[in-house]
Amino acid sequence: MKRVFERLRDELGFKGGYTTVKNYVREHGLRSREMFVPLAHAAGHAQADFGEAMVVIGGVEQKAHFFALDLPHSDACFVRAYPAAVSEAWIDGHVHAFAFFGRVPQSVLYDNDRCLVAKILPDGTRKRTKLFSGFLSHYFIHDRYGRPG
Repeated sequence: MKRVFERLRDELGFKGGYTTVKNYVREHGLRSREMFVPLAHAAGHAQADFGEAMVVIGGVEQKAHFFALDLPHSDACFVRAYPAAVSEAWIDGHVHAFAFFGRVPQSVLYDNDRCLVAKILPDGTRKRTKLFSGFLSHYFIHDRYGRPG
């Protein structure tokens, strides 16, 4: 607290007293204590997303887009690379992940990717793209979404 007071006084011309700084720091410290929210993931639920990385294929460095589907309860993960993160890659990635795991999850958590979500409605529900909607209906998967932004 003394160092904070000295820096405020010397670097910013603070005219208040040490007690004012000490009280503020003590109060602020109580409000900003570290807090933890325990994460628990039920079995049978997944998360899916696309990422990108630079890869070397045939001696040529290029960007690859990778589909990742993970099962947070068990920390099991499936990853497959594609030349682009397009709708067809989303569907293909899911199909290969389901074959790899030997099962289809009950629900999958997604970002609001434009390949999946055509529009977010005012009530927060998503209008899915036609291809993605058909895919979900075929596998009977409940889709969940993170908040935009």
